[in-house]
Amino acid sequence: MTRIPPVIDTRARPLRDLRISVTDRCNFRCTYCMPAEIFGEKYEFLPRKELLTFEEIEALVRIFVGLGIEKLRISGGEPLLRHDLATLLGRLSQIEGLRDTALTTNATLLPRQAEDLRKAGLGRLTVSLDSLDEAVFRQMNGDKLSVAQVLEGIEAAEDAGFRRLKINCVVQKGVNDHTIVDLARHFRHSGHILRFIEYMDVGTRNDWDLSQVMSYDEIVEAIGSEYPLRPIAPNHVGEVARRLEYEDGAGEIGIITSVSRPFCGDCSRARLTTDGKLVTCLFGVSGTDLRGPLRDGASEDELREIISGVWRVRDDRYSEERGKATATRDRSRMEMYQLGG
Repeated sequence: MTRIPPVIDTRARPLRDLRISVTDRCNFRCTYCMPAEIFGEKYEFLPRKELLTFEEIEALVRIFVGLGIEKLRISGGEPLLRHDLATLLGRLSQIEGLRDTALTTNATLLPRQAEDLRKAGLGRLTVSLDSLDEAVFRQMNGDKLSVAQVLEGIEAAEDAGFRRLKINCVVQKGVNDHTIVDLARHFRHSGHILRFIEYMDVGTRNDWDLSQVMSYDEIVEAIGSEYPLRPIAPNHVGEVARRLEYEDGAGEIGIITSVSRPFCGDCSRARLTTDGKLVTCLFGVSGTDLRGPLRDGASEDELREIISGVWRVRDDRYSEERGKATATRDRSRMEMYQLGG
């Protein structure tokens, strides 16, 4: 595959990572993403014709790889609700120049799909699990499914050959912060990496408040008071999680610090929404339509120029600018399930 010189934005950040939301549907109703009072039984999700087809996703990924993308993450919504997802991953895993494919899931559908995903060439899995406490877990996911079903999904992933999963926990003060040590205890010695995510003001529907954020320092103090930790170097430039390891060698954790210690300065991530919009920041207000030109017959060169043109003028640094002013949020921001996290 022919690659053009690296595409760089106004802050000298290259285009290296692409995250694709393949569906806006989910079988959870997490309070920080798709609260049940809004996304009820009558909520109208995107009709199938508005979703990017597998052929369209493949075509766009090939163009993105030519522009410098090396890492791809599939998400949603809950991506395993997208019919025959393994077929898409099989196609994407064959693209020359794409060295890493990952998928983020709540794991409840993994028992039926983990083996097919592995055979299709999926490299890595990230599982969302906000608490091991059943009542807390159900409070956060809209009283959908159970901790046991997530753990069963993790076991299915292990049986299929996935190693060193990342287990993501969104930490919200007053909700699940008192259960994070239990999570650490459970996943120590497992070989998996537990990652704590500071509660973020993504979208407009989660009633975010800065007082609900458990910061990096507070998380380190809580875990470290029982299991001493020490920082370790990042795996690569632009890694979103700050890494720490247990001093007794029981493994590592990560903390994603979008609020307390922003990492905008080396962000290399682009996002493709379920309906084909290119978004350059998780906290973006809008995106650039790629589906329309693609369906209207735009050539690869034309699509490549649209994408590179958007990236070259990119100057996003929302988390660095957030400060405490975020208490008055811009109500027009895009939602998490549209952006794929």
